[in-house]
Parts: sequence; structure tokens; C-alpha cells
Amino acid sequence: MITGEVKSQIDKIWDAFWAGGIANPLEVIEQITYLLFIKRLDDLHTLEENKANRTKKPMARRIFPEGKDEKKRPYEDLRWSRFKHFESAEMFTVLGEHVFPFLRTLGGDGSTYAHHMRDARFTIPTPALLTKVVDMIDQVPMADRDTKGDLYEHMLSKIATAGQNGQFRTPRHIIQLMVELTAPKPKDVICDPACGTGGFLVAAGEYMRLKHPEVLRDAKLKKHFHGEMFHGFDFDSTMLRIGSMNMLLHGVENPSIVYRDSLAQEHGAEEEKYSLVLANPPFAGSLDYESCAKDLLQIVKTKKTELLFLALFLRLMKPGGRAAIIVPDGVLFGSSNAHKTLRKILVEDQKLDGIISMPGGVFKPYAGVSTAILLFTKTNSGGTEHVWFYDMQADGKSLDDKRTELLPPEKQGPTPKAKLTTDEHAKNNLPDILKRWQQRDGKERKNERTAQSFCVPKADIAEQGYDLSINRYKEVVYEEVEHRPPQKILDELEGIEKEIMQGMDKLRGMLS
Repeated sequence: MITGEVKSQIDKIWDAFWAGGIANPLEVIEQITYLLFIKRLDDLHTLEENKANRTKKPMARRIFPEGKDEKKRPYEDLRWSRFKHFESAEMFTVLGEHVFPFLRTLGGDGSTYAHHMRDARFTIPTPALLTKVVDMIDQVPMADRDTKGDLYEHMLSKIATAGQNGQFRTPRHIIQLMVELTAPKPKDVICDPACGTGGFLVAAGEYMRLKHPEVLRDAKLKKHFHGEMFHGFDFDSTMLRIGSMNMLLHGVENPSIVYRDSLAQEHGAEEEKYSLVLANPPFAGSLDYESCAKDLLQIVKTKKTELLFLALFLRLMKPGGRAAIIVPDGVLFGSSNAHKTLRKILVEDQKLDGIISMPGGVFKPYAGVSTAILLFTKTNSGGTEHVWFYDMQADGKSLDDKRTELLPPEKQGPTPKAKLTTDEHAKNNLPDILKRWQQRDGKERKNERTAQSFCVPKADIAEQGYDLSINRYKEVVYEEVEHRPPQKILDELEGIEKEIMQGMDKLRGMLS
């Protein structure tokens, strides 16, 4: 957990960027990302040096070559541990004219980070600002994985508070809920086809460290964890850089974070490759048929991105694979042929496990649209018997634009450190969702449809034309309220009016 002092430092640096003329929060975090990467390169080089000194052998891998670069600057000066001591103007020159050109040559080393740094551009406007940022990063204890991850998460949260870029972030507690619901396993191959800053992949990695620590002890599982488990696609190069760095700072050495237009490119190489899909893809309207991957149109012919993404997930998942995805409510009850076809595929051909209806304020202040979490397993042979529904009414924060926390930190999220009372449950439904989800094949089957969660047999869903909106099945109990007869109310009003008139007559008599 990073301290308030460190957060305050970051906030000051952020303000300095804005004062220095960089108003785009993505550009701010991109520049900080480059500096974090440069510091990591020096750390790796130092490790190799220490190893060589201990073994009395030459360095196996030199990140910074011996000698000088094209502009006759010693490569040693390009190391963080060296240039951080330079005077401001010289540091500014070294970064802009030597370090960044060097970064762009690193793509050949095979790491996802080096690959995404090929387009690195140095845009910090002044030597004074650069010195401030370097000093701040240098003072944070970056050897600790949790601190590094929390530092970056705090910076990423600033993207969300900056207005139009908020769509890049799904609330962290909702991500954690979805990861807990799907319970990743050590041999899973996890994919987010619209990964943005990598929030789902990071949360899956943290879950794995907590629940399956053997992934870091067993050599085979460790190799899988660092190089084969995590896959993310995006077609925004800035997001790829930020997402890659987010994974690195959370301790995943070489995830596959790649450029890919998920809806436009064919998916032959990716078909049935992943055992777990976690995603909140951007639902941005419609695409032309010509710009959409033909293999997705074979599943469902539509131009709507929310339906194309759903078809994509089915394409990417291997049989037996699980998915937890966020969809706009329209997917659950839309009346077009494409909507109905996809819902029928989920219910009849796959195993639709559950639907969690979320309140409209979860994504405020950027969007007030109602959404749901869709949970399903790919079988290609059916398997849906009952679908579990949950009516989430609170997520621990106010549902207005401010999104104020309604409970203390230890009672937030899907796995709070302290137990919630009944009143507190009304402010945070997430622990209850997790508890009931685990009982969906047991006592949840017996719940009445007036309860907050209940199960609906497949036959009932088919009868309703595969409508998956919770309101189609939830029964509302109305309290009977007894009203007095209208005539009695009118008689009372007439009596009151007479009393008022008598009082006014008395008052007039006294005044005359």
C-alpha cells in the first residue's frame, strides 16, 4: 500500500505536467511509463553485473553496450543510476538525444515491453520538470512489487478522473469481483481482447499469487505464469505500452500484450486458444460489414459491436473455457434477430451460468448506462439447466457522479477484511454475490423470484424468447396500502375549513 505522502508526491508531479503544458492525462502517464521502463533496464543491467562479479565470468546479457552511441555519448551515461545525478539541463539532453533513441532500438530483444517502446517519444517540456519526475520515481521503493503496482494503479486512476479517457478503466472492485467469480487456475490461459490498461489481467495475476502461490514455486508453472498465461489485445499503441508496464510492475515478466483490432482481423491463429476470457470491451456503436472479420459474421450477422464482441469471445474460447464479460443491458433483451440468435446460442449451444444485473451508476461519471456481467462456459454441446440471476443494487459506492465510498476500506470489494452487517450489505452487495454464486447449484435453486438472487430453468427462458433481462423473471411484491374513502377525507377538509372561518370571524369581531 503506498502512503499518502507518496500519493501527494505523484499528485504534485501530475499538476506540474499540466502546468508545463501537457494536458492529456494519457501523455502524462505515457512519459512516466517510459521513465519506469528506463529505470527497470538499469536494474536488470545491475543484476547482471552483480552476477558476473560473483561468478567471475563475463556478463551473459548486456542491456547497455560497452563504448559510445552514435553521438559519442558513453552508453554508461544512459543508465538511470548515472544520469539521475546529472545537472538538470544535461539530464534533459541525455534523455532526449540519447536514451530515447536507444529505447527505440531495443525491440529485437523479444520482450513485450521493448516491442511497445519502439515508438517512444520524449515530450517532457522542461529540464526542471524532468528532474522532479526522476527524483520522485527514484524515491519510491520500487523493489517492492506491491508498492510498484499500487503506484501505477494510483496514476491510472487519474486517467479515470480526467474525463473522456475514463472509458479505459473498469472500476477495480468490479474487476476483482469478476476474477473471483471465475476463479483462475494455475494452468489457465487468460485473454482480454480489449485490454486497455490491463486491469483484468493484473487482477487475475494478483489472484493467482494469493490463491495459488505454487505458480511461483513450481518451475513449469512459473514459466507459464510469466510467459504464457496472460494475453491482451488492443489497437491503441498508448494503451499497449501502459498495459504492458502495468503487468510488469505487478510482477509478470513477459505477458503477450499485442496490437490487434479484435473485431476486424481474422482469428484463425487465436481460435479456441483461451480457457478464460475476462473483458469489458468498448461498445461503440456499429461497424461496416466490410471492416468486420468474416469469421465473426459467420456466427452472427450484425454491425453492432457489443454483439460482435460476444461472437468473438465464443470464437476465442476453448471448449470448457469460462468467460465473465460486461455487456450493456440491451444485449439481454434486444429484439433484433442478431440479439436473439446470440442469446439462443448461449442458452442452447453453450452453458449460460449466470447474469448479474448492475445498477446504472457503476460507470459514472462517464456513463450512466445500465450493464450486466454475463458468465458462461463454452461447451458447444449445451448444458444450460438453470440460469442464476442476481440483482445488484449497491457496490460500496454512491451511484451518483461523485461515487463516494459508503463504507470504510476494510468493508469494500468482493472479499472485505471485515464482516458486513445487514445494513452494510445494503451498501455493498459484492460479498453476497460471491457467496450466493458458489451456492447456485444448491440452495439458490430454492429461492423465490422475489429474492435478490434466484435461478430460472432453461425452459422458462426459451418460452420468453431467450430474453435474459432480470426484470422479465423477477417478481415484485407490492405492499397493500389502505386509503381512507375519498368522501371521508372531503368531510374532514370541510370541517377544518369551517373551523378556520369561525376563527376568522372571531378575530374580525375583536378587531372591530
